[in-house]
Amino acid sequence: MTLADNLHAGLAEMGLVLPPERVLSLLKYLELLAKWNKIYNLTAIREQERMLSQHLLDSLTVVPYVKGGGILDVGSGGGLPGIPLAIALPEKKFTLLDSNHKKATFLKQACIELHLPNVTVVCERVESWQPKQNFEIIISRAFSDLALFAKLAGHLCAPDGVMLAMKGIEPHEEALQLPENVTVEQVIPLKVPMLDAERHLVVMRVA
Repeated sequence: MTLADNLHAGLAEMGLVLPPERVLSLLKYLELLAKWNKIYNLTAIREQERMLSQHLLDSLTVVPYVKGGGILDVGSGGGLPGIPLAIALPEKKFTLLDSNHKKATFLKQACIELHLPNVTVVCERVESWQPKQNFEIIISRAFSDLALFAKLAGHLCAPDGVMLAMKGIEPHEEALQLPENVTVEQVIPLKVPMLDAERHLVVMRVA
């Protein structure tokens, strides 16, 4: 099966229906990630086939839980999960935040080549960045433990907003270390097509 075949199969397994042009954008994003990865070391995974399951489909598993209008992807790196989500959800506004200039350069170029007007790239440190408006959803993937995520990014969360942490195994111990003003509302098991590994989405509320 080709990369496109596997992507179609993965989307079907997740019940995610996307127009053909968005599926093509996801494939082009994989190409860009693999191309720039040779120079900028965006991910330890080199093969597009593994990037498809471990990065792209993994990111798209949270589509049903991204319900706010303004979404911040903290420590976006190579654009994960922000760019796949922005392709799948063009009606929502995404901000990709990363303090690494090379990674931010890639993110900006990827957004140009993929024609993503719903994405803004910011090169700042999360703990010191002060945007004009806070975010309904703050999401991170492989960024840090829960307590550090809450400590560094909590000030960017709007009232009644949520923080979504994409994790591997269920982080029972990490949840015990959260500050008093942050509570875990839900831990959602995720099933990533073509990936035999545990994945969970931790939904946190900031008081």
